[in-house]
This record gives sequence, structure tokens and C-alpha cells, in this order.
Amino acid sequence: MECRELALKAADVAMEAGKHALQEQMNPHDLKMMSRPTSKREQFTSDVDDLLIRFVRNRLIHVDPYDGFWEEESGNLKPGGRYWCVGHIDGVINYMRNMSEWTVTISLFEVDENGEGKPILGVVHAPALGVTYVAARGNGAIRIRKTPIGDKREKAVPSITPTLDGAVVSFGMSYFAKEAERALRTVTALSAGKPADIKRVGPASLDLCKVADGTYDAYFEPMLHSWDIPAVAAGAVVVWEAQGQLSQWNGEDIHWNRGNDVLATNGLITKDIQQYLV
Repeated sequence: MECRELALKAADVAMEAGKHALQEQMNPHDLKMMSRPTSKREQFTSDVDDLLIRFVRNRLIHVDPYDGFWEEESGNLKPGGRYWCVGHIDGVINYMRNMSEWTVTISLFEVDENGEGKPILGVVHAPALGVTYVAARGNGAIRIRKTPIGDKREKAVPSITPTLDGAVVSFGMSYFAKEAERALRTVTALSAGKPADIKRVGPASLDLCKVADGTYDAYFEPMLHSWDIPAVAAGAVVVWEAQGQLSQWNGEDIHWNRGNDVLATNGLITKDIQQYLV
């Protein structure tokens, strides 16, 4: 199956899963309070997460099982292998607080001859917003929006804002105190660059996609953890295929087995913003 066709099938799975999750959000009689993490090795979760992941995995196996799931096999990857990566609800706090900014994410990793994996397909579906981003290696990125007259498909294209002056920048922030302090220090430093606005909305996958489609000129976040990899992987493919730029703060490539300081831009203001990343 070609990568583009596979991406669209994965998008159908994400949309189906998102419909069920949205119904639970709107009618939360079966929801329990989310569990707060007790250490930096844990994340916020909800009961809906486990149901969603099982649902998505089951559907993807019927699309193509490949070699398993990235989250389970990342320590035992074989060259040439392909592995689905399914994330928890990205933006679970937003989800539990009845906000619209949360997503279902799916990506597909391919392993090279050196045993290094990299995502080649990404789907970011925001059910409450009625928008889905789909990207596949070598096939560009599209945004699918629900409208009163049906779905509208558009090519995702970054902004052409040439400098930080007047740019709109988004940032993410950890719920761990010291990591949050680092994000806020960066925001304070960045304010000297005089962007038009600095927004904090989230989640990471959606912020990445909003750079890809030109809503934001850049997005940065320090200390995205290993559990954020599914969200970052899905959004990364959308950014790449839209011809945006994505890296760590120091310019190095993203590491797909651990946490990262993430910077995504339209490709024109990367150097402008890097000087403020502290």
C-alpha cells in the first residue's frame, strides 16, 4: 500500500476513534477523574486513554499490522521494519476540562539499516475542532476541515513571515515546576524580540500542525518527555511535509527514544528565535 493511501486510512481510524472520545467528553457520565503523575516518569492520564489506544490499535492491525507498535518494540527494532505509534489523548487536561484543543495521534515509524527509526506518516486529528492533519513521506501535508457543506481539503503551507518582529509564536510548558520555570524564562527573553503575540494553547501535536499550516510562525517547548514522542512524531511529519523546520533547540535532530527541547518554525525565523532559547 502506498504511503499516501496508508495515511488516509490511518486518518479514517483516528476520526472514528475521535468521534467516540468526543462523545465521552460531551456526555461524561462514564468518565473518572484523570490521574495526576507522581513523578517525572509519569503523565496525566484518563480512563478514556486506554480505551482509545486499544480501539486504534485494533483498527490499525486490520489496515496493516506491520511489525508491531513502536511503544512496545522500540528496544527490539529490526532494520527495514515498520511500527505503528499510537499516542494517548494529547492535551488530556484540555479534554477533561471540556476544552476543544486535544487530539488523537497516529504515526508510522520506519527503521533504517542502522536500526534508527524515523516517522514517515503522521495523523493529528482534533475532533472537537473538526480538523485533521494528514502527511506521508514524499506526499506533502493536508488539512481536512469540516464545513457546513462537507469536508474541505487544503494543502498545509507554513507562513512567510520573514522575521520575529510581528510574528505569532506558540509555546508549551510542563506541569513540573522547574521545567515550567525554564519555559517562562524563555518567554520573558523572547518578549524582547517583539513578536506580535506569544500564545500558550497546546497540545504539542496541534501546535506543530499550526506551524505547518501557517497559523503560527513558530512553536517551542522545553523538556517534552518520552511519553510525548507519539504526539511529536505525528506532528513532525506534518511539519516536514509542509516544508517547515523542526529540530531541538540546539539545531540537532529530534531523538525518538527520549525527551527533547522542540522548536518548529516556518523555516524563515529559525535563527531569529534560537537566540532567545535559554
